[in-house]
Amino acid sequence: MTSTFIVLLRAVNVLGANSLSTKDFIRVLESIALKNVTTYIQTGNAVFQASESDAGRLSEKIKARIERRLGFAPEVILLRLDEFERAVASNPYPDADGNHKALHLMFLASAPKSSDLTACEKYRSDSEQCSLQGRIFYFWAPNGVGRSKLFARIEKLLGVTGTARNWRTTCKLLELARACGMTKGNP
Repeated sequence: MTSTFIVLLRAVNVLGANSLSTKDFIRVLESIALKNVTTYIQTGNAVFQASESDAGRLSEKIKARIERRLGFAPEVILLRLDEFERAVASNPYPDADGNHKALHLMFLASAPKSSDLTACEKYRSDSEQCSLQGRIFYFWAPNGVGRSKLFARIEKLLGVTGTARNWRTTCKLLELARACGMTKGNP
């Protein structure tokens, strides 16, 4: 039985650091027997199928292989298709479809030990909103995240590393993952 996964790498191809070409990324994933690999934009996004069912172990394999081949070890966030579908379906900000750059989902390595978001209030601007659901931090910032005091501190405030994707990228990855599962015989 195979499972469809979405992998998100943290901090690759950002300002020239941790360079990972699409070809190299595909080679790395295929070298550990992952199938039907599809990447999306050159920021460390891919969908694939694996016979490995332990997401934690698979995540560590990907990280170790990147380090061995390319000399750096990015944070690897791995979600099963059903987890990713729930993250999209649970979006608390319905305006995201009309303003896809305003919503960012931060996919966390694990659920924070404390889900108290009161610390976030200190840094949140009046136009920003946030919500935490398990390992997904939803951040609505209609004025952008580039200058957001809160966005720059999310990982520190939550005590967990993660990587963010805007709503458009998130929806595109879901579309690719569903197609991977459907066309490759995965229910």
